[in-house]
Parts: sequence; C-alpha cells; structure tokens
Amino acid sequence: MVKGGYLGRILRVDLSKKEVRVQEVDEEFMVRYVGGRGWTARIIWDEALEVPGAFDPNNKLVVMTGPLTGTLTPGSCKVTLASISPATNLYGDSNVGGMLGIELKQAGFDGIIIEGAAEKPVYLWVSDKGAELRSADHLWGLGSLTTEAELKKELGNDVSIMSIGPGGENLVSFACVTCDYGNQAGRTGMGAVMGFKKLKAIVAKGGRSIPVADLDTMKKLYKEAISYMVSKEDLKVWWEQGLMQVIEWAQEASCLPTRNFQSGVFEHADLIGGKAIAKMKKRSVACYLCPMACKKLLEARGKLVIGPEYETAVFLGSNVGVSSLEDVAYANWLCDELGLDTISAGAVIAFAMECFEKNLLSSNEVDGLDLSFGSSKAVFELLNMIAWRRGLGAILAEGVEKAAEKLGRGSEKLAIHVKGLEVSGYDVRAAPAMALAYATADIGAHHNRAWAITYDLKVGREKYTKDKVEWVIYLQHVRPLFDCLGVCRLPWVELGLDLKLYAKLYQAATGVHATLDDLLKRSERIYNLTRAIGAVRGLTKEKDRLPERFFSDPLPEGPLKGAVLNRELFEEMLSMYYEARGWDPKSGLPSRQKLEALELKDVSDKLHGGG
Repeated sequence: MVKGGYLGRILRVDLSKKEVRVQEVDEEFMVRYVGGRGWTARIIWDEALEVPGAFDPNNKLVVMTGPLTGTLTPGSCKVTLASISPATNLYGDSNVGGMLGIELKQAGFDGIIIEGAAEKPVYLWVSDKGAELRSADHLWGLGSLTTEAELKKELGNDVSIMSIGPGGENLVSFACVTCDYGNQAGRTGMGAVMGFKKLKAIVAKGGRSIPVADLDTMKKLYKEAISYMVSKEDLKVWWEQGLMQVIEWAQEASCLPTRNFQSGVFEHADLIGGKAIAKMKKRSVACYLCPMACKKLLEARGKLVIGPEYETAVFLGSNVGVSSLEDVAYANWLCDELGLDTISAGAVIAFAMECFEKNLLSSNEVDGLDLSFGSSKAVFELLNMIAWRRGLGAILAEGVEKAAEKLGRGSEKLAIHVKGLEVSGYDVRAAPAMALAYATADIGAHHNRAWAITYDLKVGREKYTKDKVEWVIYLQHVRPLFDCLGVCRLPWVELGLDLKLYAKLYQAATGVHATLDDLLKRSERIYNLTRAIGAVRGLTKEKDRLPERFFSDPLPEGPLKGAVLNRELFEEMLSMYYEARGWDPKSGLPSRQKLEALELKDVSDKLHGGG
C-alpha cells in the first residue's frame, strides 16, 4: 500500500472545452510505472498512440513529477514533459528542474494531462485551492523570460512558472519550455506542443506538505547523501566550473563537436570551457536541496543568464565555431527568451553554416548574411529568424532532417541527426558504445538516455564488444530511473552517490518495498514501452542509424586523427543489442516474450496481434 511520495491526484485539462478536473490515480499504476517518465510513457501509449501528428488537438501534453520530487533527496526538483514530438513524430520527452514540480505537489497534484487546443492564448493557474484557465492574450508574443517577469508582477514572486516564447508560439519543431528562468525542458519540441495548444504558461503555487511514509528514515538518508557529496574533492570543481568542465575533457578526448561535427577538437576550446566560466561567472546557482551548485550566473551583453552548460557551449560555441564565451552566453540567453532548445538550435545553424561553406546555400537564400563559421552575428540573427520563421529561419525551424530534405543538393549528408533529433554533444567516430547509445535511443540521439562514452575511454575506444552493448542497455535502464523518480542524476553520475540509496529513499517516501533491481526492472518496462510507441508510429530498426559522417569522414585533426566508426563492426553491435534486449533482430520490435515478461501483455497484443 502506498503511504506517501505520491499524491494520487492529477489534473486533467481540456483546452478545447475549457474544463479542468481532478483524476484519481490507481495505486497499481503508480508503482508499476514509478512516476515521471514512466507515467508519461504509459499515458501517451493509452491516449495519444495513434494521433496523426504532434499538432493535433488529440495529442496530449503530459507533465509529471516523480515520487521523490519535493522530498528530502538531493536535486529532487525534476519534472518530465512528454508528448508525440513535432521533431520526430515519435514519443518525445524532456526533463526540467526549477520549482514547478515541487509547487505542483504542494498544491496536491502529481501532474497534469493537457488535451485539446484553446481558441485564444491561455495559461493554467494551479494552487492548493484548485486550478483554472486564465487569458494569456496580453502575454502572447512575449519572450519566455519576459513572460515570467510579467506573470510575477501579476501573481507575486513566490510562484513557479513554466512558459514558452515565440519559438513555441510559431511551432518551431525544437521549441523548448522555460521553468523559473534558468531551467529548460529543451529536447523534442515540447514548447511547440504548448504553442499549438495556445498554452502560454503553467503557473503553480502550493501550500501543503508532501506526505512521506517514513520521514525519520528520509532525514537519515538525506544526511548520509549530503555528507558523502560534500566530502568529495571533486565538488570544488563543480562549484567553480559546473558542467562546463566537460569542454576541456571532451577536447582532450577528441569528441568535442566542432563546425557541424567536421572535427572533434576546437582550437579555442580553452576560451569557452570550465576555466573560462570560472573567471566570468558572477556566482553559482544551486537546485533544490543539492550542494553541487553546478549552474553559473553570468552577464552577457547586458543580460543575466544562467548558463551556459556543456551542451549549450558546444552547440552555440565550438560546433558553430564561436570562440567568445560572452557571445555563447548571450546566444544562450536569446534561446531562453525565444524559447529554443540550445542543442537543436545550434545544430541547425551549424548545418546552415556548412551548407554555406560548401556553396549549397547562396547569398540570396541567406538574406545576405555571412554564415561563415565563427560569426556570432550570424548565430544571433539566425536564432531570431528561426523563432519568428523568417526567411531561411522558416526552413531551419523544422530541424536538420526536414531542412535538408527541403534544401536537397546533397545537404542530407550534412544533417547530423538520429530519427529526426539532432545529435547531442559528443563525436562518436572513436566511441562505439556512445554511438550505439545514440543509434538506439528511443527519442532520437540524446546523451541523457545513456552516457556511455566514458566506458569507451575506460575499456578501449577501438573495441566493438558485447560488454559495451550490455553497458549501454544497463545505462538505458539506470538513467531513465532518475526521470521516473523526479531527481537529478548528477550526484550519482558525477560524484558517485550509491544507486541503492535511491531505492531506499523511494521506499522511505512511498512505503512501498522495492530494491534497486525492482526499480531497474520497471525502468526496463518503460524503455520497452517507449520503443513500442515508436514501433506503432512507424519506427523500425532501419532508423537505428547514425549520420553517414561518422562512418565516412575521418577525424581531420587531433590525437585521434583519421578515426571513423567501422560500419561492419557497428552493425554487429546492433545485432548483439537486439538479441540482448530480447527484440526481434529483423524488425527491431520488442518480442512478445519480452513484453509479456515485463507484464506488458496489452502492448504485446497491439504489436503482435492476439488478445
């Protein structure tokens, strides 16, 4: 019996009918799918599996907390947003910090299901007295950060706000959602789904306590976690540099995406990395109950910005050839205000720059802009053009896959994506495990599904072996678990906080006995479920493919000069992956036996017939 952690209530909002109601959550559902990403995946399967596309009133936007959100757990502020993605037309989700998940639970709700589409712009107000839709006419057209400031003038500074900018309003396929200024649900276009539904913002303010089953044990476990974290010598580097320290690491490892993945090293990496941000930062910023304080507050061109972090510095820095950290930070601020995912936005700009470099785009087609790599001016201008769909920006707003299809001229070879989602910040020509993680990621190439490149470095970058396959699968179960629980993964992945501690915290919060193995089995269930959603929507093993560049274009410089992925050996790894997962090697579908072993018989019947 569930005794805490969960509230057992979600809001169901019908924007077409202008209705808001409360829905009770079944306890078996709570535990079977854990929370966060697990709940969103099951709800998308049940309610939006076969919608024609992302921009359909019957598509759902699901916003879910986890059982540890708002509890005594380091970084317990995470919320998952999920929908059918405008970027891929598959299941898509994105995870975000800030305080909205905590305020939502303190208002008495585990999450929100949003359906339909409003005729005029609205925002959703949630408090412990209930929820209602309010007009957002006065906010439409404003930037996301500006929207937050305007709403705080109206509602007070103590509310949490999740909002979209012009990118979402104009249905940019990779539009993000900003939460509490410095936090973004970046990937897979959740901001565009909000824009289609004319939902400008979600605002929450709660006043209730979040129930937990065993508060004394939670206090004890939290103290153990914090004591361990602050004892780590590495913590000092996080205070100084945050995630930006990875720039120097990636440069040394020859996996730093540079000039649209043409290279794995950037000659100005030291100007945009951890040491540079340590000098430039005004102060560090911490998330809820976490001592890592990995975010950095900067001032760039008169704007205050929380960031950039590693991926942003890659895609608005090295991958477009920009070597000024202030310019990278200002581009970061522009993306936050305009409501654009920094990874995909930087990736489509890098694509356009390489097309320009190779004379696949004429001066007339780029509105006279000089799109040479390294031009900060071009980056700033293109970000605005994308958000407002002006000129070339209207094409780039569709993402690199569709932009390349429209442009043609051989530009498809320059479009670095998997399943329609732009590849995130690691070159994989000498990293077979990371390459496999990108190829098999359920939402398209994203490092948060399985950050396997450190294992490549550990056991040998030239190896295409079964242990790498098994490690990728293990990570694809571990990392989603954090999104299910509603907590940040950095204390584990960067400081080595014991995974078993999270199982103990889950049990203390909910009163439900569950070992780490139990939770990992549920995470495996969820990964197979999102694969099944993809299968119903046309995903096949043929889409578990990497950009041709990683096989055909050797690294041109650096210590790994000449490296490329071995196509034949990589195909063998893919076959090993399907076999190890219990998926059909011909179709790439989860087998009937695997799905039924994971207690997903209804999913098996849908995929394989029967029942």
